[in-house]
Amino acid sequence: MALELAHENIWFDKWRVDDAERQFYEKKSSCGLVSEGGESSPAGNESGRLPQQEASPIASEPNEASHTSGSAGGQVSADVLNRLTKLESENSALSKTVSTLEKTVVQLVKRLEALECGGKTTASATTSTSAPPSKPEPMEEDDDDDEVDLFGSDDEEEDEAAAKVREQRLKEYAEKKSKKPGPIAKSSVLLDCKPWDDETDMAEMEKEIRKIHMDGLTWGAAKLVPLAYGIQKLSILCVVEDEKVSVDELIEKIQEHEDYVQSVDIGAFNKI
Repeated sequence: MALELAHENIWFDKWRVDDAERQFYEKKSSCGLVSEGGESSPAGNESGRLPQQEASPIASEPNEASHTSGSAGGQVSADVLNRLTKLESENSALSKTVSTLEKTVVQLVKRLEALECGGKTTASATTSTSAPPSKPEPMEEDDDDDEVDLFGSDDEEEDEAAAKVREQRLKEYAEKKSKKPGPIAKSSVLLDCKPWDDETDMAEMEKEIRKIHMDGLTWGAAKLVPLAYGIQKLSILCVVEDEKVSVDELIEKIQEHEDYVQSVDIGAFNKI
């Protein structure tokens, strides 16, 4: 509030200006009366009035201005006093609130210190209660008792038996794991079987080839593909298991039919 009053445009010294203005006009009016009295008589004045009567309105104007300025200055001073009293009341209220806050902060700090001290004491109490009791000192035994071992042999036998059982179970587990079937790897093979000439019976060739049976071999579709000069080759598809069937061995078995087959080539080989 004090900063706002400092920045407001209030004319506190207006009464001084009003007094100076009033004195100026009074001096001016008195000088005019002296000059007029020396030059002409009151009877010879055209207006028929004395200079004092003409100057009276001029003199009355500063009085009215001073009265109004005085009233305005009184209002301003009353406003300033009201604002100052308001500021004092607000400051007192703020000081009260600050004092109450300080008291509460002090109380909270004391409570926190008390809680910390209580936690430390409880923790120390729990550690003291949870500490294991001290072991009793072993009794001195006679030399005769040390030489006699009543339970040592049984413990050793039990440990050996448990170790044998554990080893046997580990072996059984390893065997089961090794025998467990995994994913079967298969391959798709396209074989190109070429005849001797154009007079070879391709239907009989296909029949003889399909008669070949192996574990892990499955025959698929077949078709005739022209080569040259009217000669055709037999392209036959088969699926083999990689662990059971060897493609080279299969080709050798097909080439054993010498009456029909001249040679066998691998047209395509894909893993499934």
